[in-house]
Amino acid sequence: DSSVSGLGGCPYAKGASGNVATEDVLYMLNGMGIETGVDMQKLLAAGRFISESLGRLPASKVGKALYQA
Repeated sequence: DSSVSGLGGCPYAKGASGNVATEDVLYMLNGMGIETGVDMQKLLAAGRFISESLGRLPASKVGKALYQA
């Protein structure tokens, strides 16, 4: 499973960090030369929007690299 900005996760898995960020999965697939048809810039914008709306930092490694640099 993955989710935008790594949001979500299982409330029953105590101490779990949540889902893998879709941005990070997409970055990995692109790096492997696998075409996904997903617009990375739009995905990152969605992740940033939802993270800011929730008052938190983006949880994706890609988002952190771009927005905290």
